[in-house]
Amino acid sequence: MVQLIGLIALSWLVIWLFEKRNLSVLGLWPTKARLKISMILFVVTAVCCSTAFFMRMYFSKEQYALNPQANFSLIITGTWINFKSVLFEELLCRGVGLYILIKLLGKKWAVLISAVIFAILHWLNNGVWGNAMQMIIVFAYTFTFGLLMAWSYAKSFSLYLPFAIHFGWNLTQNFIFPERLTGDTLFVIIQQPIVIVSYLVYFTMILFPKISAILIDYLIIKLLNRSVPL
Repeated sequence: MVQLIGLIALSWLVIWLFEKRNLSVLGLWPTKARLKISMILFVVTAVCCSTAFFMRMYFSKEQYALNPQANFSLIITGTWINFKSVLFEELLCRGVGLYILIKLLGKKWAVLISAVIFAILHWLNNGVWGNAMQMIIVFAYTFTFGLLMAWSYAKSFSLYLPFAIHFGWNLTQNFIFPERLTGDTLFVIIQQPIVIVSYLVYFTMILFPKISAILIDYLIIKLLNRSVPL
């Protein structure tokens, strides 16, 4: 929490020194249009992310059940942890830094640089540094997601859109379903048999959720932004 507060304070200082403005450049005012499209993006991204686990149930015969330890406190804690981590990454990768890059270099280069920073950050967070193959895989999908989220900010000048996409994915993968066996998720694995699947099925389970989220979110932002000022 201290790191998040420090980053917010630093962001305010940087934008004030750059052009004597405050964090309003991040489009934080909750307008009806921003809230509407953000909710749509959140739900769509969460559903797309969930398909990975549905396919694992179907093809890999995994079985999930509601965590017997699930209660109001667990839900609040899990949601808050993911909220904080997503907000920190958004301020770091698509906060005032992206705003300044857009002003200095234009949207195209700013979005590209932001996506690269986002991908490199996930090299460190995922602990894949030094493993060339894993670094390539992680970079490929985090860079693409980074492009989408940076573009959504550049399109709207509001952090609501990239935050909604990011939060929808992380909350689903890290809390609702157990991507890792931590025991503090909403659902838990009750059966994880060893099942051999084809390469096609394997890569479909990995790629389909990510590709579908990116494409659908892109179309939603592109279509709604034409008719609703954000």
